[in-house]
This record gives sequence, structure tokens and C-alpha cells, in this order.
Amino acid sequence: MSFFRVTAFCLGLALVAGCERSDLEEPPVPLGDFALGLNIVVADNVEKVPISRTATVEEWEAAMKHAVRSRFGRYQGSKLYNIGISVDGYALAPPGIPVVAAPKSVLVVTANIWDDAAQKKLNAEGKQMTIFESLSGESVIGTGLTRSKKQQMDALSYNAAKQVERWLLENPEWFGLPPLPPKPVERGN
Repeated sequence: MSFFRVTAFCLGLALVAGCERSDLEEPPVPLGDFALGLNIVVADNVEKVPISRTATVEEWEAAMKHAVRSRFGRYQGSKLYNIGISVDGYALAPPGIPVVAAPKSVLVVTANIWDDAAQKKLNAEGKQMTIFESLSGESVIGTGLTRSKKQQMDALSYNAAKQVERWLLENPEWFGLPPLPPKPVERGN
């Protein structure tokens, strides 16, 4: 009986592991006249959550710059936009007891976007985002056991850049596209 449980668990992990994949090989989603100008990342004031692996300011800045360049460098619009990201806080899962106490990694960033030619910030306030690890077989048992610190940082940075892209897509008028239609108002009965 326990053989079947172990087999089912392993098959489940294999299926979940297939959930995590990169979309950077696919064409980027339409973002109007967007082309990446400056890629500014600062982590000078980053705070580490207790019970976390330690990462340096330089490591966070390098990981985030790479993720932003990989995601936004694909856009070939006619106008430059500068992206600024502040790495505010993080927790990188340390090795722990699998499944029972499998801590998850998390990253908090604040993003801003500027029109380079107009030298104007497009968002009134920085957009703070909390980023979690993607669901995978590794995250089920805890990435502290299955990934190195660099792999955790790269995965979180990838997810952060993707979340910044989603935020930009919510504001198409910034990039010469028509605004999104208003969301329908839900009425209670």
C-alpha cells in the first residue's frame, strides 16, 4: 500500500514540475511603442526576513537587471522607456525539513516607469509587488533543498519582471495604445 502512495506522490510531483516554464522564447505580448531604455535596479535598502539565506546588494541588483533585460529587451518599439526597480525585501528559503516545514522564497520590489524622451515619470507612485516562487515539484518540497541561492534569486527575479510586465499591460495608454475598457461594476442583489 505504501508503494502506491509513494508512486502517486512521485507522479504528482512530476506533473507539478511541468507547470514551471519560461515564456521568454515566445514573442512578447504587444506593448505599443515600448523599447527598453535604462534598466535601473537598486537594492541598497533591501531587508532580509529572518530565517533566510543571505544575498548581497550586488547579487540582487545583478539578478533583477538580468531578468528585466531578458524580458523587456525583446520589445522593439519606437520609443524608449526607463524601468526603475527597488528591491525592498526578500526571504530565500533555507534548507529545511521537506514538505512539513518547506519554507517558500519571496521577494518584494517597487517599480517605476519613465518616458525617456519626455523625461517624465508615468506612474504617480511606485508600484509595490510581492513575488512568490512559481508552483513546481521543487517548491512543493521546498526550494531550500532543491535549488541553490542563485537559482532561487533568478526564479524570483524572473517572476518579478513578469509581474512588472503585467502591470505595464494594465496601462496601455502609457505606450501609445488605447486604454483598457472599464471593468464592469458588480451589483449586489
